[in-house]
Amino acid sequence: MKSAQIITNDIFAQVLGLTDQHIHYFETPTNTKTLGIHRLMLTDFQALVTSAAKADIEIKIASGFRSFERQLVIWNNKFTGKTAIKNSGGEQVNITELNEDEIVAAIMLYSALPGVSRHHWGCDIDIYAANLLAGKPLQLEPWEYESSGPMAKLSTWLDHNAATFGFYFPYDCYRGGIAAEPWHLSYVPLAKQYQAAFSLENLQQCLFNSDLSGKSTILENLPNLVKRFSNNINVCELSLHNRSIQINTDTTGETRG
Repeated sequence: MKSAQIITNDIFAQVLGLTDQHIHYFETPTNTKTLGIHRLMLTDFQALVTSAAKADIEIKIASGFRSFERQLVIWNNKFTGKTAIKNSGGEQVNITELNEDEIVAAIMLYSALPGVSRHHWGCDIDIYAANLLAGKPLQLEPWEYESSGPMAKLSTWLDHNAATFGFYFPYDCYRGGIAAEPWHLSYVPLAKQYQAAFSLENLQQCLFNSDLSGKSTILENLPNLVKRFSNNINVCELSLHNRSIQINTDTTGETRG
């Protein structure tokens, strides 16, 4: 991708999902890089899992790090109708009745544009409790995490304990942009640094050089889309205490912390 050659500072590449140098991948039976998180949050995430286990909650990651290319596939599949787009009520959206601006907004209710997904950072994850599913498949829909849903115990536990380990909910409620996502946890010490490093110019450059469906419409409205969906989130006021983690990067792509 041309943009990967232009954006040389590694932290900017991390923000956009153009590198995985900052990611710790968990071992899998096939040893493939399928599930990973930021290596600088691994200790606190493991502590979160261990603490939840004492309350009989088996926390698992449904989605961790996603590269730009992976997010691009998700986006293009939805924009072209290969993958269903759902509204806040869980109903499928008929994109044949929408113009491009409306399709973009419909997708961004639950799926970020490539380049602005917080999953690129590796410090944002979608989680669930495997032992609370009772053999049923996970849908990652809000009703599952409500008081009468299977993840209710997890939601209650996270409300009381997530902050202790440095995590918070960026999508705690609907603000006119992204829908509420009670499964989405963000690790504050790293997320704040990535938010500060975000560059609209770098994003525009990256999207311009990509095979993004709806590119012209998106680039024309990009500042407003970023304001409405990416920046319109819960502002974390957590006290970080001893969790002061600095991302130090150089142009070789090596991450230190």
